[in-house]
Amino acid sequence: MLTRKEIEKQEYLVLAPYATKSKETRGRPHKEKEHAYRSIYQRDTDRIIYSSAFRRLEYKTQVFVNHEGDHYRTRLTHTLEVAQIAKTIARALRLNSELVDAIALAHDLGHTPFGHSGEDALRELMTDHGGFDHNAQGLRVVDLLEEMYPNFRGLNLTYEVREGIIKHSTPFDKPRPYIPFESKGTPSLEVQVVDIADEIAYDNHDLDDGLRSGLIAEEKLSDIALWKMVRDGIRDNHSGVAKKIRRAEAVRTLINIQVTDLIKHTEKRLKKFNINTPQDVRKFPEKIIAFSREIRDLRKPLRKFLVKNLYHHYRVVRMSKKAYRFMTDLFETYTDNPEQLSPTQQMWLKGDDKYRVVSDYIAGMTDRYALDEYNKLFDPYKKV
Repeated sequence: MLTRKEIEKQEYLVLAPYATKSKETRGRPHKEKEHAYRSIYQRDTDRIIYSSAFRRLEYKTQVFVNHEGDHYRTRLTHTLEVAQIAKTIARALRLNSELVDAIALAHDLGHTPFGHSGEDALRELMTDHGGFDHNAQGLRVVDLLEEMYPNFRGLNLTYEVREGIIKHSTPFDKPRPYIPFESKGTPSLEVQVVDIADEIAYDNHDLDDGLRSGLIAEEKLSDIALWKMVRDGIRDNHSGVAKKIRRAEAVRTLINIQVTDLIKHTEKRLKKFNINTPQDVRKFPEKIIAFSREIRDLRKPLRKFLVKNLYHHYRVVRMSKKAYRFMTDLFETYTDNPEQLSPTQQMWLKGDDKYRVVSDYIAGMTDRYALDEYNKLFDPYKKV
């Protein structure tokens, strides 16, 4: 019989000395008895998957708004792809893949509808009211806003998963100090793995969706060395396959190149810097999980290409600006007249600032719910 205690013992035999061990957790905000047959991080993963916030990710924008097509990534499918990439890296480096899975599945729970344009709108609107960023919002979701258990609010996740949410860091995500998490020190290797898996996922999957949508023409990628290398290899080995299969193979190959490089280069860095314990990781002045210089240099032109040709494509910009107006109008209408909020939010007003309640409400909306609310509020012919 494999019990939680046996799982904890196995971690010391299987995982690397610098990996995070579940037995060494800093615990949960509210004390509770742990499950007999699940590790603490397995339990966290289950709680995240069963949460309302996780289900709503299905209808939140990655790049393309949900109604634009059934085959584009949503925030949920992006999250699942991040988790798969992150677990591959974690297992190869003998890190705690259960902790990595939980962090990956939770890392976008605080995202607004309409992607980064929605977050930009709420950040600006909340400037004088405590601010907004989706890391801090994700922590509010798991600590406060989810209501599923009789003895506490939130999901009561472990410190290590909550740290992964608040310290999530990519070129698009800049964490800020947040009590009780240390502002100094480098986060665990498991947190670092999720951060870089997120980058790998959105770079390559946004490229895939851009090509699928026709917003990116494949011939425009010819000057990108990394793409050219992958494309030429596929032409040599799979010349007769259909275009959509070549595209899928190209994206798989791009991900594999980056993941393989990351694992090998990180292994060298762990040895070079004599990283032997989780404490060594936290004391190190920079992230240890990293690409080689060669792959970093190859990735840069592709990322710049995506910014210019996909994220700044006129159709994407139009939708982003439209979403910005939706979010702004909803926020101002609710804060000017909070009586328009739903009964649940009316209850929250008794214990929190109206701006934070409205921010929480809007941030939790899906794209289609936000659009429906907008129509109810501003279309005179729409039933409220």
